[in-house]
Amino acid sequence: MTERQIPYLTLASDQGPLLHEIEVRKSRFLCSLARVQDEAEAQAFVAALRKRYWDARHHCTAFVVGDEPRRERSNDDGEPAGTAGAPMLEVLRGRGLTDTVAVVTRYFGGVLLGAGGLVRAYGGAVSAALDQAVLVERRLVAVLEVTAEHTRAGRLENDLRVAGHVVRDVHYTASGVRFDVGVPEAEVEAFHAWLAAATAGAAQAELLGSDRVDVPWPR
Repeated sequence: MTERQIPYLTLASDQGPLLHEIEVRKSRFLCSLARVQDEAEAQAFVAALRKRYWDARHHCTAFVVGDEPRRERSNDDGEPAGTAGAPMLEVLRGRGLTDTVAVVTRYFGGVLLGAGGLVRAYGGAVSAALDQAVLVERRLVAVLEVTAEHTRAGRLENDLRVAGHVVRDVHYTASGVRFDVGVPEAEVEAFHAWLAAATAGAAQAELLGSDRVDVPWPR
């Protein structure tokens, strides 16, 4: 398996940005998580939160984007060096995440936490937020175009999903229905055999290329 083909984890796209708050010795730590496509989108998310929580003392950040190689950045935003952004980034790395940005907004409660306390608070805020998140595995698969008659479309779509195949898109045309289906590259031959048996040879599949798809990640 090449580096480009290694699966990775990220946030499920349908849950939207996630907010989770913890309190440590009267300071509030609001962790905001979002799935992003690139560094520009991560920076835009950070800027939006700075504007929303304009009265907070710190907005510490960490993000990981891209496949291999990945691009990583962190920022302590005025906290002592290495006590905020770095532990946040370490949590993202430790969970195997990419295409993910974390922002921890701190409302100071009047009690100094010390370097060790800050590391635990910022890292803990991200970890606690991720415990609430729905994750998916971004897996590289072959994309096949499956064509069938309209009369078979409903049952075929159901059979595809029940069998665990990833249906990426459905196209209805005058001549029939096309399903874009993600299949692990090692299972393409077996998929052709399954499709022939499931439709008595009435549906056809053509290889379009490869792409990454979201696959549910069990906790």
